[in-house]
Amino acid sequence: MTEVRLQKFLAECGVGSRRKMEQFIIEGRVRINGQVVTKLGVKVDPDTDKVEVNRKPVHAAPKGIMLLHKPRGVVSTLSDPEGRPTVAEYLTKHYRSYFPVGRLDWDSTGLMIMTNDGEVAERLMHPRFGFERVYHARVEGSVSEELLKKMEKGVRLSDGIVSARGSILRGDEKSTWIEIRIQEGRNRVVRRMFDKLEHPVMKLRRTVYGPFKLGKLQPGSVRVLTRKEYEDARKKVMRAAANGAEREDHPHERTQQSESRDQTPRREARGSDGDRRKDRRNNARGASRGEGRGAGRSATRGGSQRPQKDGRRGRVRGRSRQRSQ
Repeated sequence: MTEVRLQKFLAECGVGSRRKMEQFIIEGRVRINGQVVTKLGVKVDPDTDKVEVNRKPVHAAPKGIMLLHKPRGVVSTLSDPEGRPTVAEYLTKHYRSYFPVGRLDWDSTGLMIMTNDGEVAERLMHPRFGFERVYHARVEGSVSEELLKKMEKGVRLSDGIVSARGSILRGDEKSTWIEIRIQEGRNRVVRRMFDKLEHPVMKLRRTVYGPFKLGKLQPGSVRVLTRKEYEDARKKVMRAAANGAEREDHPHERTQQSESRDQTPRREARGSDGDRRKDRRNNARGASRGEGRGAGRSATRGGSQRPQKDGRRGRVRGRSRQRSQ
């Protein structure tokens, strides 16, 4: 495992906050492999180093995943300078090392993934791997199919073009419920997209993120995946990420290789055709200079007659023809 700072490791193990762990280190209450540590910034390898706090061993928390139905009015971070409620309030001491994957707006609800598996989190969030998010949005006004086609084609925002697939769930003249499928994780991207389309979002709930689904989880409720569910989900994420990376990295290379393979015989064929056309032109020139047709035929067909030279370039046509054959 990669080395991490000692105070971060202790905090992730649920011993206490990172600031409190820093104080423990300064006070000499932490040991690494039997040696007291009093300096901040020391790193530890959780797989090989033996860490103790007040002479009691500390073990790394097992990796896992928790699903949270984030209610409205909760910030999807572990702390908030304004003092608003955060998703950290749904983490008990045993899951203190968990952190949110991505974010939801303060006034949005739905699926939040919490984990202490950094590899899974990185792959879910990185746009390179293109994990799909599904939202149910209630927007103002009646939405037409033409607008959905425009949304799929792409909407230009201040930070670039974004496209999404949408389908109408239900609606009337005042509002419309739409299911949106998108592979973007930009800040407030769904709301900004519908603002640009002049159909502001009234409600927004995320129902799917990659292989994870909200299901029947109620607002404010959490569900910790079992060990088997976690391992199966991890395999799905890593496999899907690997396939996504391969599609991004290799299609262009494979296309170039296939083009080069396809073009090579075509170039050779064009070269052979060019030689034949050149021979015909040379034969025509020879005929115009009084050389008989028989000489031209014997030269092109490999006859015993002495090869003729091209008047302009001095090329021996017979030898060139024999080499091409």
